[in-house]
Amino acid sequence: MNIIIGFILVMALVFGGFLLSGGEMGPILHALPFEGMMIGGASLGAFIAANSFADFGATIKGLIKALKGPKWKQADYIDLLNLMYGLTKIYQRDGILALDEHIENPHDSSIFSQFPKIQHDHHAIDLITDSFRMLALQFDDPFQTEDVINKKLKKHHHEVMVPAHALQVVADGLPAIGIVAAVLGVIKTMGSIDKPPAVLGEMIGGALVGTFLGVFLAYCFVAPLSGRLGVIEDQDGAFYNVIRDIFIAILQEHSPTICVEIGRGNIPTSLQPSFYEMEEARQELTPA
Repeated sequence: MNIIIGFILVMALVFGGFLLSGGEMGPILHALPFEGMMIGGASLGAFIAANSFADFGATIKGLIKALKGPKWKQADYIDLLNLMYGLTKIYQRDGILALDEHIENPHDSSIFSQFPKIQHDHHAIDLITDSFRMLALQFDDPFQTEDVINKKLKKHHHEVMVPAHALQVVADGLPAIGIVAAVLGVIKTMGSIDKPPAVLGEMIGGALVGTFLGVFLAYCFVAPLSGRLGVIEDQDGAFYNVIRDIFIAILQEHSPTICVEIGRGNIPTSLQPSFYEMEEARQELTPA
């Protein structure tokens, strides 16, 4: 929502200031369809040439995500801590074999099914189940396990950041593409050099719309979208970091309560539930 508000402010204040200073929208509106087609077409074509179709689709989804905001809310962190508490309790009480039905079939698990949003996030499920599988394989050195999980998190973060990086490349190229459109406008103007000054002035003004549009789109729209998407992915990535921190605490043989408290301490401050909120939520949890 905040990015929409920001875009409205950009449009209102930029063009409002232009009009209040005595500017006229006529030349801009006349040139906008043609300059927009050249700049938008060149940007889109270059983007498709530089990225795979999978990346193109991921960027479309990224734009939607930038408008919607982060996926994980405070309630989801509470659910994650409760989920990890239940799994840890079973593991420490009954052993790794008692978790087999939950780890091998998480979508049919009575524990995972209590938290449907997490259950339907394949990366969270894979990270949790694969980590417990390492325990079953007796891969239980905390330092080596942390290194393995960190590599998985780094790979995932690199993949989800592709749309943000792709949008930033577009933002970096838009000013130059705007100049290309402007140069074409100047070439068109020079071909009509015998026209009256009023006509030439309008043609030059139309050519400059290309430069304006490239810079305006780059720094007021595309770059903010890229930055916002990057922030959202960083914030959502913290959710998976909590899984890592809790699992390392499990390997260090802390109690389930301490494990989830370590995870709670690493939740971003704005989303972090209090100790007492977790206590209350845990009392409502279906016994494992």
